Amino acid sequence: MKIYVYGVYNDEVPYIKEWQQEHPEVTVETTTKLLNEESVDLSKGSNGVVVFQQEPYSDGTLKKLASNGITKMSLRNVGVDNINHELANKLGFQITNVPVYSPAAIAEFSVTQALNLLRRTKEFYLKLGKGDYNWAPHIAKEMNNQVVGIVGTGNIGSTAAKMFAGFGAKVIAYSRHKNPELEKIVEYVELEELYKRSTIISLYLPHVPATSKMLNEETFSMMKDGVLIINTARGPLIDENALIKALDSGRVGGAALDVLVGETKIFNQQIDEDQVDYPEFKNLLKRPNVLITPHIAFYTDQAVKNMVKMSLSANLDLITKGTSDKLVEF
Repeated sequence: MKIYVYGVYNDEVPYIKEWQQEHPEVTVETTTKLLNEESVDLSKGSNGVVVFQQEPYSDGTLKKLASNGITKMSLRNVGVDNINHELANKLGFQITNVPVYSPAAIAEFSVTQALNLLRRTKEFYLKLGKGDYNWAPHIAKEMNNQVVGIVGTGNIGSTAAKMFAGFGAKVIAYSRHKNPELEKIVEYVELEELYKRSTIISLYLPHVPATSKMLNEETFSMMKDGVLIINTARGPLIDENALIKALDSGRVGGAALDVLVGETKIFNQQIDEDQVDYPEFKNLLKRPNVLITPHIAFYTDQAVKNMVKMSLSANLDLITKGTSDKLVEF
């Protein structure tokens, strides 16, 4: 029995080896290459594949994988929006994800970045680089005086809500499915009310047609002047050109973006900014009140361990049992 693992990073290797030792009946082979039409034949002869990437899995890749007799695919991440669901079903794929690998990792990072925006740390670092050690005029704000709007109270959003509340913030939330455990600390409201009342808005939703560009010119116009935007979810939730206009006008006072619409052009690689054909990114990166990080909110040792071991176990379940408790229904 063999599982082939694509897109392996050095920090994942110890956990792959650990899982292999726990499952000596399985041969695990790996590559640093992402799964695409050029690399798909590397997994020939395997019973299943484990993958992780932000770029789309092309139709040609899925077809080649299926023609090689491999239809058991396990993602080491949550999102499945980069897969042609209709084609995957037609080809007989069974696909798993890791729906909960470490809500705390992403929630903690969201709160950290909100605090960085409130305390204006990037602006002070820029001043220090110029030999300017003055406090003024960059006076900060306190979290305990904020109204934090949580959009989506699944595992991550609920964890973040508790953390923000722990700082003394007033937390309001919108979610299609309310979490009864949160109702003691969170006031659930409609989305438009959340936009109007919040001084900080933090997103915890998947990217689906209904959420695409949910933060746009119209919704930004509903918000308080100086609102802070936190996005550790998916880049396409925000219309980046509308965000730039809102930052220019002062409607948005700052943003922390761990995800971007075109992040696959730049994230997780060494690249000269002059080589990047992504004007929105260049605009946002230079702003003293915008924090951009390369999709690292999830990136902790605990989260990586869970992603690796849970995805391998899910793939083994697909191979040996024909199903998994992490099976994604399209």
